[in-house]
Amino acid sequence: MSFTDDLSKLEQMHERGTLSSDEFQRAKGKLLTKTQVNDPVLNNLNAFRRSAHDRWLGGVCGGLAQMTGMESWLWRLIFTILFLAGAIGLVLYAVLWFFVPLEEAGTPSISHESR
Repeated sequence: MSFTDDLSKLEQMHERGTLSSDEFQRAKGKLLTKTQVNDPVLNNLNAFRRSAHDRWLGGVCGGLAQMTGMESWLWRLIFTILFLAGAIGLVLYAVLWFFVPLEEAGTPSISHESR
């Protein structure tokens, strides 16, 4: 059974009165925690933040360095080369700067043991 099937079954049981509101909320909570994704790549993408400490402009390269384990100067070089090759680096950097949130002060950064 899929997640949506399980959820609709719970809703039907709640509507019929088989489950009280409290029981419905507890069962729904268990279902949601059971279906959380344990994919490390997806978790890394969800944890991606612009760096508040390693930044020249927006912190995008510092954030990419924390996420990937590469040095931030390499990311700056990549964006510079992409900028010189048709300005795609500028567009990509601007999109990441706009959509990726800045890490909060005191938030632990993603660390890699290779660093």
